[in-house]
Amino acid sequence: MILLEKIICRFGIPAEIVFDNGTQFASKGTLKIKQLFTSVEHPQSNSKFEAANKVILLGLRRRLEEAKGRRAKELPQVLWSYHTTLHSTTNETPFCLIFGTEAMIPVEIGEPSPKTALFEPSGNEEGLRTNLDLLQEAREIAHVKEYAMKTRAARKYNRKVVPGNFKTRDLVLKKITLGINKNKLTPYWEGPFRIVEEVGQGAYRLESLEKKKLPRTWNVASLRMYYS
Repeated sequence: MILLEKIICRFGIPAEIVFDNGTQFASKGTLKIKQLFTSVEHPQSNSKFEAANKVILLGLRRRLEEAKGRRAKELPQVLWSYHTTLHSTTNETPFCLIFGTEAMIPVEIGEPSPKTALFEPSGNEEGLRTNLDLLQEAREIAHVKEYAMKTRAARKYNRKVVPGNFKTRDLVLKKITLGINKNKLTPYWEGPFRIVEEVGQGAYRLESLEKKKLPRTWNVASLRMYYS
């Protein structure tokens, strides 16, 4: 329902969507939308959304201190704040990168601002057309800045992490992460499973010893070598 109301009915049907590994997202694809899933227990593979979620949760936490737990009612205002705030990486607001112009925010109505003081209805339409002409260039510049930031972050991360050395047909244990009510006696690992293939840097597909393939990919951080 959220996908239909918030995305499809507003922006049209996307070619593909990246989901996390929650069971609510594991249904069969509809409308020929390609479903991509992040590696289990590996936020870096979905870093753009993880970073956004951190900012949104921080905003919710601040507002909930005053709202006494009304999370659902506060979420739209937190999202609005996120969409209309300059991001340090791109130096643009998400709203502007989507629509080609900045949103009018309540503070600009209540107090004098350049946007309201210099507004000319006769030239507004032409100004919007100019903004749309320049939008693709702004998106490309933002993409370059974001890519440079990710490259720096990846370089820093790789210096600290010792990569796993799994090969096809290696037997491994995987970390127990979902569907278990953990306590002090709950095991941390289960298996063994067999490595089927490496699908990316540090991401693997697994199968059971009975050759039943496991869904999703598993990151090296959630695997360890099995010694019989």
